[in-house]
Amino acid sequence: MDNKNFSKCIKDSGIMDAKVITATEVDITFMKVKEKAARTIQFEQFAQALESFASKKGCPVSQLEEKIEGAQPANNATVAQAVKYHDDKSLYTGVYKNGGPTNVDKGPTKAGGLASHLDRSPADVRGVKKV
Repeated sequence: MDNKNFSKCIKDSGIMDAKVITATEVDITFMKVKEKAARTIQFEQFAQALESFASKKGCPVSQLEEKIEGAQPANNATVAQAVKYHDDKSLYTGVYKNGGPTNVDKGPTKAGGLASHLDRSPADVRGVKKV
């Protein structure tokens, strides 16, 4: 578990508070329990961090473990608001009123392409048409 996930776990479980266990305290504890060259911690080091938090809060480790077991990840995503002209299809105008543009070729003129505008008849190297 890296520092970001460790901090999120502690915050989402409600162990982090504004008085005893702050975000700075969580970061410092993470740095103390991890190995010197490592970027992540293992379960044993996580348990050491919980023991450190329990001693600072003055509560048993089992209480912190119960908080972590019952925690749900917090999600701070936003929900889009309703947009009148996008959501109500009866208000569509122009091409979109009839179903929108298509990328499927229709008929011999190949709707939407340049094939009907090009002259592909034989010509010499200079582009002069052969009669």
